[in-house]
This record gives sequence, C-alpha cells and structure tokens, in this order.
Amino acid sequence: MLGRSFISPWMFATMLCAASALAQEPFAEPEQEVVAPQTTSSEQDIQPSAESEDPFAADGNDAESEAEASTLEDEYGFDPAEEFASEEEPAQRDPWEGFNRAVFRFNDTADRWVLKPVATSYRQITPIFMQTGISNFFGNLREITNSFNSLLQGKWGQAGNDAGRFLVNSTVGVAGLFDVAKHVGLESGEGEDFGQTLAVWGMPSGPYVVLPFMGPSTLRDAPGGVVDWYTNPLTYINHDQTSYAFKFTDLVQTRAGLLQAETLLHGDRYILLRDAYLQRRDYLIRDGELEDDFGSDSDEEFDF
Repeated sequence: MLGRSFISPWMFATMLCAASALAQEPFAEPEQEVVAPQTTSSEQDIQPSAESEDPFAADGNDAESEAEASTLEDEYGFDPAEEFASEEEPAQRDPWEGFNRAVFRFNDTADRWVLKPVATSYRQITPIFMQTGISNFFGNLREITNSFNSLLQGKWGQAGNDAGRFLVNSTVGVAGLFDVAKHVGLESGEGEDFGQTLAVWGMPSGPYVVLPFMGPSTLRDAPGGVVDWYTNPLTYINHDQTSYAFKFTDLVQTRAGLLQAETLLHGDRYILLRDAYLQRRDYLIRDGELEDDFGSDSDEEFDF
C-alpha cells in the first residue's frame, strides 16, 4: 500500500509559481531589434520630419470644446464661457475672501451631497416638456418682480412688456405653463431685481460676500433680496407645506438647469464662480451694454 505523503504549504506555493511561469514562457514574444531603414540625402529632403507640425491638422480637444460650447449655446441661449469671461481683476471687490471661501466650502459640500443628486435624478426622470413647463411657470411668477423693479428704474417699456407677459401667460398660457407671450411679440427679458434697482439709483455694490445656503452676493444685492422676497407670489401662500413644495421645486429646477454649464468649471471653483457672478451682475445692471474699447481707436481713424 502507498503511504500518505505530506506536502507543506510553502512547497505547494512554490509549485504554483513555477507552473504559472512555465505557462507564460511559451507565449512570450522574442524581442526584436528594430532597425531603421537607411535613406539617402535626397529622400531625407523629400520625406517630412516627424517633429514638424501640420498647421492644417485638426485639434481633437478644440473640436470637442467647440461641440460642447455649441451644445450649451443651444440649450441656454448663450455660451457661459464667453458670457462670464472677464479680463478685470475682481480681487479688490473680495476683501473677505477667507470667510467667503469657508462659506463656499460649506455650500459646495451641501450641494454635492444633497441638492445636486436630487437635481440630477430630477433631470433624468422628468420629461423635457414637463421641465419646460415647470420652468415657464416659475419664470412667469418672476415677471411680477421684473415689472415692479422696471417701474422703479424708470424702464416703462420693459415694465409694460413684463406685465403683459404675466397677463398673457397666466391666462392663455394656462397659469404660465406655456410661454404664449413670446409668440405675440412679448419677448422675455434678462430679469430685474431690487439689487439692480439700487445700482441704478447709484448705490455701490460693496464687497463680494458668500451667504450660507444662498450663494454669492454683495452687500448691495443681499438686502435687495429681502425686497424681492415680498414681491414673490409664493411668499403669500398660507399653507406652509404647499409653499415649501413650490419653493423646493423651483430650487431643484434651477439647479438642474445649471448641471451642464457646471462642466465648464475647471480649476479654482471659488474664483470662477466669483468672477462669473460679478461679471453677470455688471452685465445685467448695464442691460448688456458693455464697454468695448477695442474698436474705438480704429473707428475714429477710419471715420470718413
């Protein structure tokens, strides 16, 4: 009879390693030395250098960025990269950067773990026509704030346009779910708030400040938001649960609309969002009439 043989674990592991090495050896390809073909001097003159750059070669990154910009422009009506581009240094308007960065990290963490997942799920499961209707509904309610501040700023035509949009969309547009007013010549404006009204009245913006849960603002825009709160029709809903439901839906819809534009943020998010906010506020206060010093000298030079 054959006696029992004892195999130690170390011997078994050694056998496995040797077997795996032997199994891989036959499939290993022998290294071959690559010899570059010799070319004559005339062939070297004809053949292009590998290091030479082709000025007509298409850059894949540029094509991808242009495609992304066109997609954002189709969805939002403008290119956020160009809209928020600013050559001025707004650091002088941010003397409380240390405090603002701390509040920004708090808001960003809350957004990453709570609001952004909700907005992403909302955008994935909600049909496009429903998102459009919800956006139109809350945008129609904001026409009251727009009309009020347009009157305070002396923009009579804009005030009439905003009031007309509210009346048409609230009735024919089924409580604002459909933007019927744009089909009768009442186009939507950029929006007016009391912070812009204070700027038109001559009040300086003051330092840049980041508010908890509210986001970027200035010392001028922060108290202006209190006045806008009283001109918001949702403020006067007596039922608390209904009021919270409407406001939360408006917040989620707004956050969902910024998901794609958020892909443009690379690098220091705090600086990018600060510059974007300040540039956007200046654009709204001036009604889009930004100073252009590029062509002033050339226009005067060639003025016949």
